[in-house]
Amino acid sequence: MTLHQHLPSAPADPRLDGIIKLAILAVGGQGGGVLTNWIEALARRNGYVAQATSVAGVAQRTGATVYYIEMAPQADAAQVFALAPSTGDVDIMIAAEMMEAGRSIQRGFVTPDRTVLIASTHRALAVSEKMVPGDGIASSEEVIAAAEIAARQFISADFDQMAINNGSVISASLFGALAGSGALPFPREAFEDAIRAGGKGVEGSLRAFAAAYDYARAPAEESTSTEPGTVTAPRPSGPARLVTQWRELEARATALPAQVTEMALPGLRKVVEFQDLAYGREYLDRLDEVLTQDDAEHDFMLTREAAKYIANAMAYDDVIRVADLKTRSSRMTRIQAEMRAGEDNLMQVTEYMHPRAEEIAGMLPAGLGQKAMDSPKWMKRLDRWFNKGRRLRSDSLRGYVMLHMLGGLKGWRRRTLRHAQEQAHLADWLSRAMDYRAANYDLAVELVRCRRLVKGYSDTHARGLSKFDLVLEGIATVAARPDAADWARRLREAALQDEEGKALEGAIGTIRSFA
Repeated sequence: MTLHQHLPSAPADPRLDGIIKLAILAVGGQGGGVLTNWIEALARRNGYVAQATSVAGVAQRTGATVYYIEMAPQADAAQVFALAPSTGDVDIMIAAEMMEAGRSIQRGFVTPDRTVLIASTHRALAVSEKMVPGDGIASSEEVIAAAEIAARQFISADFDQMAINNGSVISASLFGALAGSGALPFPREAFEDAIRAGGKGVEGSLRAFAAAYDYARAPAEESTSTEPGTVTAPRPSGPARLVTQWRELEARATALPAQVTEMALPGLRKVVEFQDLAYGREYLDRLDEVLTQDDAEHDFMLTREAAKYIANAMAYDDVIRVADLKTRSSRMTRIQAEMRAGEDNLMQVTEYMHPRAEEIAGMLPAGLGQKAMDSPKWMKRLDRWFNKGRRLRSDSLRGYVMLHMLGGLKGWRRRTLRHAQEQAHLADWLSRAMDYRAANYDLAVELVRCRRLVKGYSDTHARGLSKFDLVLEGIATVAARPDAADWARRLREAALQDEEGKALEGAIGTIRSFA
């Protein structure tokens, strides 16, 4: 757990003779309402009048809500409270997620002359971040840097993980950080009494409260001298014959140049896990073909990149793989952890299945599947039969058995149309890269990296494949130029900027204007 704390020497001003204004920004499911109720009850139990309001919105992600509390000593009971926070007029800002902290700063709620900012450093990614085909995750470091300047007092830590470690939810740890900050004129016991009065999950909430309280009062310095741990490869287990064959493949990967081995070993594990040992041999054979056209002068960069992207291309997402992943015990364990489900909770998992006609045809034998793909009548029929938005309970015996049997069809995969299509596409992609290698090594490397565009399943895969083809067309247009590698990189980055491909269209338009 990474902890950050930035405390100025000046003590917090409790503003005992006026109104205390506190705002909370929380995402749906983070207990913002519970935290608001605790704070409002805390104030009233200690002789203050208080008012709490909330405004739900979808500005960043569905469920983002602004909670606002104003409180004043009983002597000011006639005071009329506001219904929402105002720019530059907030004493305490609590953000239950790092980008919510950034939004509070952008909206002017955090000011250096008065605001205590308490924020959790964990991330709950916004829809806008998830939609970007490339890396669309916003920088938490930029928010932290802004908070250090914008806030009078800044307390930050992964309060979500802190709560999980103590068997509770983030609202309890944020409440503890608020108590530890000293921003409210109430003793620790009063905060704890507010939790007890709630009557639900009291013990876990008090543990999370105490951990956050202690941190806010005396934060632990982040260690910078920790030596990195050694990552060890998983040890194979199974029949001796298969283990021996795996060791032989592992030895082949290890015998490659060190720069290549670093990528080849995880790539080999990926393709073997996807299919079988024979598939791993095919992977290394392809890698050897690239290596014969590579050299140490270029630090084997072409083969190193190929080791990564050939593995990704061979371990494509088809119906069989998706079903396999959905029935793994590790997935169910992860879902249970995310939902905080214990032995006393009943959890149901519903899978939303929308198989397109292309996915069904891809599961057929290559020849039969191609005939179906070439027939609009059959494609329309397959879509009508299967693409109905089915909901399948994978926690039920029937649903689990259906998915498990589908995920166990690895032996059938090599006969399918989808496998034939993926193999042909992979061979064409590598062939184009090798054709460029002699005249422009850097261009060959960039074209290999373009395989990053092809990912995902169903519609996502189709969109990525369409962008990939457009990028390769653009590369072919500028291949003879000395700056072709740079243009290939620009085209790839443009394709990763947005789902619709507008940036890519603009980049290709620029190329056409001078080609």
